[in-house]
Amino acid sequence: MKEAAERIKEARFVVALTGAGISTESGIPDFRSKNGLWSKYDINEYGYIDSFLKNPGKVWKMIVEMISSFSHAKPNAAHYAMAEMEKMGILKGIITQNIDNLHQEAGSKNVIELHGNYRSLTCMKCKRKYSIEEVNLSELPPLCSCNGVIKPDIVFFGETLPMNAVIKAFDLTNRCDVMLVIGTSCAVSPAAELPLIAKQNGATIIEINMEESMISHVADYQLMGKAGEILPRLLNEIKNLP
Repeated sequence: MKEAAERIKEARFVVALTGAGISTESGIPDFRSKNGLWSKYDINEYGYIDSFLKNPGKVWKMIVEMISSFSHAKPNAAHYAMAEMEKMGILKGIITQNIDNLHQEAGSKNVIELHGNYRSLTCMKCKRKYSIEEVNLSELPPLCSCNGVIKPDIVFFGETLPMNAVIKAFDLTNRCDVMLVIGTSCAVSPAAELPLIAKQNGATIIEINMEESMISHVADYQLMGKAGEILPRLLNEIKNLP
């Protein structure tokens, strides 16, 4: 922990990559866990963009349940520790696979969302943008004033990732000399490649996770346990360094 803190403090450009594991302590189960969304809804029936286009009303039922779990969740100590690291000028940006908006709620400013955010939506017909508060979810699927179907700005399987976010994520990765990898199994591309690219460029990889992941073999430091416990401790170590 102390060595990792020293490495972070002496670094010139620290970035973080986060996944579902950082939000489980906020009460949002990982989609793939035994209580997650894919245990209740067949991923092949509900997770693909083709399914949404074919039967948006059906898929929206699953989305409403997901939104309900997100809207009751609050940032945890890990999110707040990262926001404080950014305020201190240590953490330059967060690349996240999460769509729950918790990094922003905790106060983080430079958040690159690879898979979108549930709080913004777009009409598939006229491309009008909505916030979640503006959309009536009592009738599904919600429709725009042009009668087009409204879709949340989250990436379904079979959709391309937002190009702007991907470009920013690779830019941060190429510039970093330390990458924190937090709460992700690193099983989904392109996020899975980012720590490997950072490592190839000579960056130090610090993994904070409950269990081994696909990139554990390249991690220089492994801090195993809950992100909500480890990140505040790591922040304290950084503050206590001379």
